[in-house]
Amino acid sequence: MSDASSSPSGGPPTAAPPLLARILAVLAIVVGGLCGGLIGFAVTDISCTDGCTGAASVVGLASAIGCAVGVAIVAVLALRAMAEWNAKETIERAHRESDDG
Repeated sequence: MSDASSSPSGGPPTAAPPLLARILAVLAIVVGGLCGGLIGFAVTDISCTDGCTGAASVVGLASAIGCAVGVAIVAVLALRAMAEWNAKETIERAHRESDDG
């Protein structure tokens, strides 16, 4: 697995998180959106007694968007924290190596 603080081509350092972390973040956003949509639809469908499937669909869509946005915010914060952590470790490793050598 490549180091998050160096580019694959050996160029200048990059703050981009690893590909696996980005894929998992997108997957979490999709799953969060689906779960939020299903919960919103189900609660509205159960609450409404006279066949208001249209309202349940709208609430389900709004819930899906809201949950996906919430999970996306958490995912971005986690990816940034991970990139910062990796950059800090790389700097500390470089300082240790320069002190030893």
